[in-house]
Amino acid sequence: MPDLLLELRSEEIPARMQRKAAGDLKKLVTDGLVEAGLTYEAAGDYWTPRRLTLDIRGLTARSKDVHEDRKGPSVSAPEAAIAGFLRSAGLTDIAQAHVHTDPKKGDFYVAHLTKPGRPAEEIIAELLPKIIREFPWPKSMRWGAASAKAGSLRWVRPLQSIVCMFGGETEEPVVVDFEVSGLRSGNITYGHRFLSDGQPITVRRFDDYVAKLEKAKVVLDADRRKEIILADAQNIAFASGLELVEDEGLLEEVSGLVEWPVVLMGEFEDNFLAIPPEVIRLTIKTNQKCFVTRKAGETDKLSNKFILVSNIMASDGGKEIAYGNGKVVRARLSDALYFWTTDQHDLPDMEKLAAAAIRFDLDLKKPLDQRMARLDALNVTFHAKLGTQGERVTRIKALARDIAPLVGADPVLAARAAALAKADLTTEIVGEFPELQGGMGRKYALLQNEHPSVAAAIEEHYKPQGPSDFVPSDAVSVAVALADKLDTLVGFWAIDEKPTGSKDPYALRRAALGVIRLLLSSDWQIALLPLFQAAFAQLREDAVEKHVERYEAQQAAQNSGDVDGEEDVTNAISGFEKRLRGEVAEHAQPVLLDLLAFFHDRLKVHLRELGARHDLIDAVLTDGADNLLLIARRVEALVVYLNSEEGKNLLAGTKRAANILSAEEKKGTVVADTVDPALLALDAEKTLFAAVNQAEKDAAQAIQKQDFSGAMIALSALREPVDSFFEDVLVNDENPAVRANRLALLARIRTATNTVADFSKIAG
Repeated sequence: MPDLLLELRSEEIPARMQRKAAGDLKKLVTDGLVEAGLTYEAAGDYWTPRRLTLDIRGLTARSKDVHEDRKGPSVSAPEAAIAGFLRSAGLTDIAQAHVHTDPKKGDFYVAHLTKPGRPAEEIIAELLPKIIREFPWPKSMRWGAASAKAGSLRWVRPLQSIVCMFGGETEEPVVVDFEVSGLRSGNITYGHRFLSDGQPITVRRFDDYVAKLEKAKVVLDADRRKEIILADAQNIAFASGLELVEDEGLLEEVSGLVEWPVVLMGEFEDNFLAIPPEVIRLTIKTNQKCFVTRKAGETDKLSNKFILVSNIMASDGGKEIAYGNGKVVRARLSDALYFWTTDQHDLPDMEKLAAAAIRFDLDLKKPLDQRMARLDALNVTFHAKLGTQGERVTRIKALARDIAPLVGADPVLAARAAALAKADLTTEIVGEFPELQGGMGRKYALLQNEHPSVAAAIEEHYKPQGPSDFVPSDAVSVAVALADKLDTLVGFWAIDEKPTGSKDPYALRRAALGVIRLLLSSDWQIALLPLFQAAFAQLREDAVEKHVERYEAQQAAQNSGDVDGEEDVTNAISGFEKRLRGEVAEHAQPVLLDLLAFFHDRLKVHLRELGARHDLIDAVLTDGADNLLLIARRVEALVVYLNSEEGKNLLAGTKRAANILSAEEKKGTVVADTVDPALLALDAEKTLFAAVNQAEKDAAQAIQKQDFSGAMIALSALREPVDSFFEDVLVNDENPAVRANRLALLARIRTATNTVADFSKIAG
C-alpha cells in the first residue's frame, strides 16, 4: 500500500508552537483522509525549527465505491412528488429507478445510487490546500506582495516550500500536485540554513528524505535532538568535573531552536555565585536558553560554567560563540546581582512608610518589612472591588491568626508570616522574575533572622498550586496558605465573580483544590463555614471603613465648596460595599453556602481522581457538611465496607426497604410516626426492631468518636435481621395499623443507615 510524505518548510517556527503544530497537522490530515473514505496503517509527525513533516504509511490508493438505496414516493404519487424525487436522487427519468413492494405500503420507487471511489492523489490534492490555509496557529502572519490582498495565505512564518510525495515501496512515488497562494507542491526541499551546501534535495519517500536531511545537517526527529543535547551536555559537564542541572522544559525548548545541535560550554565570573542559585538559573535560562551546572554531589551550589546549544558548527570549535554567550550572561547576571543587593538595602522613601509600619506592626529597620510597607503605601490594587494588596494582607493576617490554633500553629508567628507574605512582590528580583515570588521572600526573611516557620510560610503559602504540587506541612505555612486561599474565594464569591463553564480567570478552582489538599493531607478536622464567616466579616470591616473614610472626605470637600453640596454621598458607596454593610449581613449565609457547594464539587473531583466511586461520594455528602476530612473518611469506610460480603448484602436489604417505603409514600400509604412494639406480632419483626435499636445506638457512639469503620460494623448487625424480615414478614398487611407499623420499621432502617450514608444513592 502507498505511503504519503508531506513537508511544510518555512522560516523559523517558535519553539513553543512546534510540537502542537505537528500534532495538529497529523490530526487534521488523517481525519480528513478517513472522512474522505481512505484508511491508513500508521502516521508519524516530525518537526524542526523550519519544517513540519508528516509520514503516513499504508494509505489506501483509492476510496471505496459507496452504494446507497434512496427510497422514493409511491408509484401512485403525484407528478410533483416524483419529479422532486428524481432531482434529489440525480436521475433524469423515472425508468432509472426501481419499483419495490411492501406488503403494507404497496409499490414505491427506490433509486440504487453508486458513488464511485476517488484516487487518493485527488483526495489529498483537494484536502491539503484547505488545511494549510486554515491551519490553527496561535499567531500567524502574511508576507510579500500578496499580503496586501484580502484572503492571502497566513502562516506562522513565511512558508517557503511544500513537499508532497505519494507512492508504494515497489513503485516510483509521484508528486501530489496542488497549489497554495502561488506556492506549488513538489519533491524538492533544502537542508540546514548554514551548514548544508544550499543545493536542493530531491525527495522520493520518507526513508531517503530523512537520510538526505541528515547529510544536510538536519536531525528531523525532535526527540532524537533532545537525546543528543542531553547526552552531550552531560558528557561536557562530566569532563569538567561538574553535573548538568537538568531542565525538561528548557530541553524541549532548545531542541526546537536547532536543526543540528552543537553543545558548548561557557563561563562567567565566580563573584556572580553570590546570587541565589535559583536566580542564576532563571536568569541564564530565561535570557540565553542555557543550562547551568553544579559541582558534583553538591545540589545547592552552582558552578560558574553553563551549557549552551548552538545551531552551527564553528570553525574555531565554538570558542567565539561561547565567549559571546558568556558576555550576555555576565550582563544579565550583573543586573541580577544589582537586584539582589538592592533588595537588601534600605528604601529611599522611608518617611512615607511610617503609617504602613504601624498598621502592620513592621520593623522598618528590616528590608523585607520595608517592602511590605511600600506595598501598602503604593496602594497596589488586588481587585477593583476587593481593595488593595495592603487591605488584603490585613484580612489574611487576621484570618491566619484565627486559623493558627486550629492547625497547631503559633498565632503570633502566623500573623507575622501573613504580614510579610506578599512583601517580596515589590522587590527588584521578583519584579524581574515574577515566578520567584515567595521563594525570594523566604530568602530575604532568613537574611533578616525571621523564625524559620515564618520564612517557610512566606514561600509555601502559595502552595499547593495544582493537583501534583507540594503540600506544606509546617503548621504556620498551613495557616497562612488557608487564610490566603479562603480570603480569595470568599472575596470573589462576595462580589459574584464565580467560575463559569470553562472560564476561571482568578484560578478559584485551583484555590479550592488547594484548600482541600491542605485539609486532607495532614488530617485537619476544620469546619469551613466558620472560616468563611470570619473571612466575610473581614471583608465587611474593610468595606465599612472605606465608606466612613470616603464619607468624611466628601463632607470635607463639600464644606470647602469643591464639590456640589447637593451631591448624595451615599451614591459613592459601591454595590460591593452596600452588600457587605451591616444591614445586609444576613444575606451572607446563602453566598457562603453556595461557596460550600463549590467546595463539594471540587472534593468530588478530587476523591474521584483518587479512585472513589461517584455514587459513594454522593451517599455521604450532605448539603451543610463542611468538615471535608470527615467526608473523606466516611467515603473510605464506605468503600471498604461495601467491598465485603456483609456490606453488599446489607446494601441490598436496605435498598429493598427504602424502595418499598418510597413506593408506599408516593401512593399516600400511612406510615406510623414511631414503631409500636405492641403491634409487632412476628419474631422476625421483633428481632429486627431490637437490632435497629441497638445498631442506631452503636453507630451513633462510633460516629461520635469519628470511627466510621466502627459505625459500619454496627450497621452490619442488621444484615441477618433484615434478610429474615423480608423472608418471613408481609409488609403490606391487611390491617392498616400493622402495615403502618411495619412501614415505620422500614423507616427506622433507613434512618439508621443514613447516619453513615444515604444507601439509596449507592448503585448496585
